[in-house]
Amino acid sequence: MEQSSEAPYSNTSRNGRLTVISGPSGVGKSTIVDAIIETTPSEFSVSATTRAPRTGETEGVDYFFVDRETFRAKIHSGEILEWAEYGGNLYGTLRSSVQPILASGRNVLLDIENEGAKQIKAHFPEALLIFVAPPDIHTLRTRLTGRGDTPEDDIALRLSAAQQQMTEAPDVYDYVVINTDLDRTISEVLDILGSGSNELPIH
Repeated sequence: MEQSSEAPYSNTSRNGRLTVISGPSGVGKSTIVDAIIETTPSEFSVSATTRAPRTGETEGVDYFFVDRETFRAKIHSGEILEWAEYGGNLYGTLRSSVQPILASGRNVLLDIENEGAKQIKAHFPEALLIFVAPPDIHTLRTRLTGRGDTPEDDIALRLSAAQQQMTEAPDVYDYVVINTDLDRTISEVLDILGSGSNELPIH
């Protein structure tokens, strides 16, 4: 586990903590996040997106589905804390989704990439940013290939994105955790989350 030069905070409050869990595709984030939700008072906020709902998706549960004009207006009004564009659609974290969870004393978990993490840090300097990295890019390739459901050209794109994410990570995140063993990594992340609580401004 590596810690960036920026020291983590240790304020106490009844408010929850805004926490980013980031890392490249295939690094084990979903399992780590599931463990956090099972063992700590944490939950995801519901994001907004401009894409159309898919079969079985529910408004306000899977996403808040809005048109592009509405999404852009929310960015300009400060209602969107972080956002990015993927496949021609916009995705973002709503302030109105985050605030009630934090005010209730529960933690908010965000699974976003580096640019989104930077945006969150700008809005919430006290937010805790954790990056989960593979031991090396070759290990990540093995994990992605082992899934058996990812085309080779998609793997190449993911590995390229992962390399950039990993290079930037020490300058963006409070902690970089190397996932050499999933159980141990989960314990390390839970130790970080339990090392201190945090007062987040609700504004």
